[in-house]
Amino acid sequence: MTSPTIAILATLDTKGREVRYLKEQLERLGGRARIVDLGVRGAPDVPPDVPREEVAAAAGTTVDALRAGDDADAAGRAMAEGAAALMRAEVDAGSVHGVLGLGGLRGTASCTHVMRALPYGVPKVMVSTVASGDTSAYVDVKDVTMMFAVGDILGLNALTRKLLANAAGAAFGMASVDVALETAARDKPLIGMSNLGVLTRGAMRALERFEAKGYEVVVFHAVGSGGRAMEELMRQGVIGAVFDYAMGEIADDVFEGLRAGGPTRLTVAGELGLPQVLCPGGCEHLGVLVDPPNTVPERFREHTSVFHNPVVFVPRLKPDEFVRVAEEIARRLGATSRDAVMMLPLGGTGRYAMEGGPLRDEEGDRAFFAALKSALPPAVEVIERETHAEDPAFVDECVDRLIAMIEART
Repeated sequence: MTSPTIAILATLDTKGREVRYLKEQLERLGGRARIVDLGVRGAPDVPPDVPREEVAAAAGTTVDALRAGDDADAAGRAMAEGAAALMRAEVDAGSVHGVLGLGGLRGTASCTHVMRALPYGVPKVMVSTVASGDTSAYVDVKDVTMMFAVGDILGLNALTRKLLANAAGAAFGMASVDVALETAARDKPLIGMSNLGVLTRGAMRALERFEAKGYEVVVFHAVGSGGRAMEELMRQGVIGAVFDYAMGEIADDVFEGLRAGGPTRLTVAGELGLPQVLCPGGCEHLGVLVDPPNTVPERFREHTSVFHNPVVFVPRLKPDEFVRVAEEIARRLGATSRDAVMMLPLGGTGRYAMEGGPLRDEEGDRAFFAALKSALPPAVEVIERETHAEDPAFVDECVDRLIAMIEART
């Protein structure tokens, strides 16, 4: 690509001068700008390529109706929905190659809503006055690059000119890269694998074995955002098979822990019919943030526990609690109808739970495995092994079973 087109998202009644400067910088680099107006109040200070009327129409409304509603939040949401629909279409058509947004609190919410609607791999750069704080609500599980504006985005000066030029260079450079994100339609599907720190030795073993067989693997840290990102990539057709090695996100969903993966976690591969090997790794305990560090929360005083680090407290679930996790895992796999194997390491679901580990509880493990086996849908084959989750032989079997399912389809 010799001349990428970057869509600039902003409210042109308040960010006109800055947008004009970004356009100039992109053109100096050899790119093209496509200016999208998200404003609804004052007149735009720079001519848009996609006027606000077109954006509102894509959301099923009009600028006049949004003004009459006198609700800035509702208007921002509508304009974000309209811009998302338009940008998805232009990215799919190959007429837009990256997106660059400008905004404060409301503008950041609107621009990143658009960015999250776009496929992985499309460059997404957000220049924001709130990028130095918690940006999880804006980024979620998408590849959005947040850039702190330092000062407010109001006017051009020595600082803003330099930072905006940097932003233009970042978006242009990303869009100029000629590496494509391949989809699952290639000869060997890209494999998604979940992992936790208590399984890392096993994950490294699995990676080596997959790679030796000619497969590429994307590993996701199963701390909530990781599992959700893995499943979003399944939906987009990028990931075509799954080794779901870590399920702590389900335990934390049930008991409101740090790693909660959300209500659809563990449902997507089954719904899509993707080959999947599953292991309930790391779900015998929770991850709980604590402040001050190294303090035990009152509600876990009676639990066996360990600290993963000074601010992440790890309580072992009691047997009845662990059974609830088993039932939830089985419920979420209810839509699975083919090509699924649940591997059960009866000697422990992670490093903390294996023999000699600080969270070992054989009674709890027996109750969990019995509940899981009895509740899983018939389409999920259950394999029990008298070993722990990081045992090399166990990991090798997990890998080999997934590859066999994949290759049986070719």
